[in-house]
Amino acid sequence: MKASQFLISTLKEAPADAEIASHKLMTRAGMIKKLGAGIYNYMPMGLRVIRKVEAIVREEMNRAGAIEMSMPVVQPAELWQETGRFEKMGPELLRIKDRHGRDFVIQPTSEEVVTDVVRQEVRSYKQLPKNFYQIQTKFRDERRPRFGLMRGREFTMKDAYSFDRDMESAKTSYQIMAGAYRKIFDRFGLTYRAVAADSGAIGGDLSEEFQVIAATGEDAIVFCPTGHYAANMEKAEALAPTQPRGAATQDLAKTPTPGKSTCKDVAEFLNLPLSNSVKSLVLATDTLNEQGEIVNAQVWLLLLRGDHDMNEVKVGKLPGMEEGFRFATLDEIEDHFGSKPGYLGPLKLIKPVFIVADREAHLMSNWICGANEVDFHFTGVNWGRDLPEPDLVADIRNVVVGDKSPDGQGELAIERGIEVGHVFYLGTKYSKAMGATFLDENGKPQFLEMGCYGIGITRLPAAAIEQNHDERGIIWPDAIAPFTVVICPIGMDRSEAVKVEAERIYSGLLSAGVDVILDDRGERPGAMFADWELIGVPHRITVGDKGLKDGVVEYQHRRDTEASKVAVADVLALVKGRLAV
Repeated sequence: MKASQFLISTLKEAPADAEIASHKLMTRAGMIKKLGAGIYNYMPMGLRVIRKVEAIVREEMNRAGAIEMSMPVVQPAELWQETGRFEKMGPELLRIKDRHGRDFVIQPTSEEVVTDVVRQEVRSYKQLPKNFYQIQTKFRDERRPRFGLMRGREFTMKDAYSFDRDMESAKTSYQIMAGAYRKIFDRFGLTYRAVAADSGAIGGDLSEEFQVIAATGEDAIVFCPTGHYAANMEKAEALAPTQPRGAATQDLAKTPTPGKSTCKDVAEFLNLPLSNSVKSLVLATDTLNEQGEIVNAQVWLLLLRGDHDMNEVKVGKLPGMEEGFRFATLDEIEDHFGSKPGYLGPLKLIKPVFIVADREAHLMSNWICGANEVDFHFTGVNWGRDLPEPDLVADIRNVVVGDKSPDGQGELAIERGIEVGHVFYLGTKYSKAMGATFLDENGKPQFLEMGCYGIGITRLPAAAIEQNHDERGIIWPDAIAPFTVVICPIGMDRSEAVKVEAERIYSGLLSAGVDVILDDRGERPGAMFADWELIGVPHRITVGDKGLKDGVVEYQHRRDTEASKVAVADVLALVKGRLAV
């Protein structure tokens, strides 16, 4: 490709609404152009990146035995009504009507449609297993689209769905996909982690997220640097302390804490570590009648060490919390505790509540908590002596740096990541809802076991940029760069020698199968280099009259601080060696 035949539209400044590096740089590099809130044109330069991502995904999915198909972006609501998701999914699901008043959705995912296909096509166990995938446009009506392609409304996703005869076969399909994903992300050339993820209402352990490591990532990734443990924050287990509870060495005392309503403020006021305090969180679960009205509300008190945070996913798995919970209202809090928030605790309650203590809080002694009276806290609180043992002890907190790793191999560390892939065992959730069965060896109908596997095709380039950029622009890995090599001739329009050598190198790289662009626009060197550094092409060859007189050209990798002189006769071999072509 020659630059004069392509569209290069770089900008000096990013748009005002661009908040993160990938949004700024993709816009400035002419890769995307905003059309509406969370909706972008993929410009030629950006589309080349996306197509390379797709090609790697397609190759590895095919190699793993998945079968490509394409399902409509617009889907009839009837299928979504079968599973109940038409009503339950909420406003992110874009619902539309056609001219006849029939309901449709713009697909955010395709479990319903693919299950409908399979229930019509697969009749016998002899046809299993099957895995169908597509690379298709999706739409989720994000309330606040932002960060460019990182959290847009329209995006491209690879979604795959496996169908098996039983759970063991489904686990095999899952492992095949998990292995394929590792090959895919290895080929992208990005630093990533595969982490255990929460499997939601379905339960079980077969769920992994693939996270590209980046300081700007929205997700916290927990891992053991000296072991193999890795999980997202929702899933990461906080092990129970191994030491016994300390002895009660302080008397219970009601202590004035005027105006101090947070654990941090109280600890500082009393000149004690924050870890000596216990925070009280009040939740409620509702019992509804057939009309959806609340007929009873159970109030729960969760106790955590003052320097720990509640993990909502873990709390949602507690017995009695599975159907959902909410934070208690002020009226409910005052009705049970006789005080407003900020001074709450488990002693001297007006009405009983169900008390859940985190593992750490349960082994504390001589601790601080609210006295259920404004401007007062209890100090020297001890289990057994001052209050009964809790109704339930459970892991309900987020892990912190330095916690013991569940694999026993050291301590936990935390880094930030961007989720770009997810593999997930579904079980029979959709097949039961939609009556998708097959006949087993005995001629009896059985529900299909399913798995689903997604990769954010258009999100991945943004994640790659968040991980790989500097003050000059993007730094693409070779595998997904819009062009792998750029040739920058200096004064090509004025020097026949420069033109001939640039064309020779260009032709040689093309013949070797290298994705190369020749910048024949006649730009000044400074402007030309700035464009390609912004765009992020990883390998640059500069051809100039001065160097040619000495028999050399210059080679520079995008990460190098300066160029290296290379003999004209050696440059093709050098570049092909760097690219392993």
